[in-house]
Amino acid sequence: MKRTVALTMFGLALVASAANAQDMMRDVDLTSPAMISAEMTRPEVEAVLAKASAAAPADFTGKRLSGLDLSGLDLSGAIFRAARLNKTKLAGARLDRAILDQAWLLEADLTGASLKGANLFASQMARAHLDGADLAGARIAADLSGASLVGASIADAQLGADMRNQSMGLMRTVLRSAKLSGLNARNADLSRTDLEFAVLKGADLTGASLRSAQLGGADLSGATVIGTDFEGADLVSTRLIAPIGLDRAKNFDKARNVERVIRE
Repeated sequence: MKRTVALTMFGLALVASAANAQDMMRDVDLTSPAMISAEMTRPEVEAVLAKASAAAPADFTGKRLSGLDLSGLDLSGAIFRAARLNKTKLAGARLDRAILDQAWLLEADLTGASLKGANLFASQMARAHLDGADLAGARIAADLSGASLVGASIADAQLGADMRNQSMGLMRTVLRSAKLSGLNARNADLSRTDLEFAVLKGADLTGASLRSAQLGGADLSGATVIGTDFEGADLVSTRLIAPIGLDRAKNFDKARNVERVIRE
């Protein structure tokens, strides 16, 4: 009973923080045992997975799993709601359709991991390593500030703010200063995302939506923008050097601060 109440209060605290510009780290001691320790071992995690089924997926809600090496595990469909996975090694792991809502993954290693169709709502993933990861079709409203997604895929993923469900305040994906070179973002919804100072060199944004996105200081040099929707996007000091297909982009003339784009 106490554990249930504690988890409920923790979840409410996270949601309350989400209402304040997704600042879930406010007043949280990131050096506390709750944020840096693990209450399970890898064999214990594997034992839970072995008992899981499609009808009863592995449930790690609220678990402290920080710092564990869970590389290569099949965690498809597992529930990690409000779990702490800070600096956890998940390289090459399968997290397809996993629930990572309100989870903490600060500096987690997800290199080459598969998160197709995963849910990452109000997740804290600052400085996470997702190079080569596959997040195709994922639903993401996470803080990925300073994260690395070089060569990763967010094709068909939903990262845009859902304006029909904003009673708690604006929830959106933050990719400020993220490394996104070579990113596959074909047909991804990046509307209203924060991409300020992000590096998108050579990224494939074909058919993607950047409507009302913040791109101030971002580097889109060599990016493919065929069919990319720029309506309302803020392009102040955005580097658009040798983009591919800019003449076939959508609503570029309706972007903000077009006159302040850096073209050479």
